[in-house]
Amino acid sequence: MTERILAPVAAWIIAVISAGGYGGIAFLMAIESACIPLPSEIIMPFSGYLVSTGRFDLYLVATAGALGCNLGSIVGYEVGRHGGRAFVARYGRYVLLNMDHLAHAERFFERWGSITVLVCRLLPFVRSFIAFPAGVARMPLLRFHIYTFIGSWPWCFALAWVGMKLGAAWATDPRLSHILHGADAVVVLALAAGIVWFILREVKKRRAR
Repeated sequence: MTERILAPVAAWIIAVISAGGYGGIAFLMAIESACIPLPSEIIMPFSGYLVSTGRFDLYLVATAGALGCNLGSIVGYEVGRHGGRAFVARYGRYVLLNMDHLAHAERFFERWGSITVLVCRLLPFVRSFIAFPAGVARMPLLRFHIYTFIGSWPWCFALAWVGMKLGAAWATDPRLSHILHGADAVVVLALAAGIVWFILREVKKRRAR
């Protein structure tokens, strides 16, 4: 079951990176940062694996990934900047966003300022959507891109480093493949549980209104 879910996505990611090199990494991470659920947890570790084979450089991989995050974040930022509250009120329900979420994001920006973008870029799930409230808050564009890059680079580097280390150990320790085979099921189940919990919570809120 897990393999049927992950295999097509992983195969496409692998094909893009294999054909496009650093540009392919940037392209995929741009998609992920444009609020499209393409997991960086697959993109960057596979890129790190190619570092272990000698094809890529670890620091260039992380830089390509971070630049891709900047490119993809432009979409969310501009939608938030030009659409703002009206966009959430009209279309937010289609992506499980509502005015409460927007108000919460605005309060967060009011309290912590632009540093919100940098910190959230280091967090799973949130990192893909933080550009939208940054646009709503009309964060200065240059500062937005600087903080996006600074926050994204360590995330990309860490995932690529893990992939590099696992790639180097893959051939020398046969137990590794069995461990990872079981671990991917845990990850998918956790993601599914989180999505279901979020949807049920939103449905319950809307029924209570």
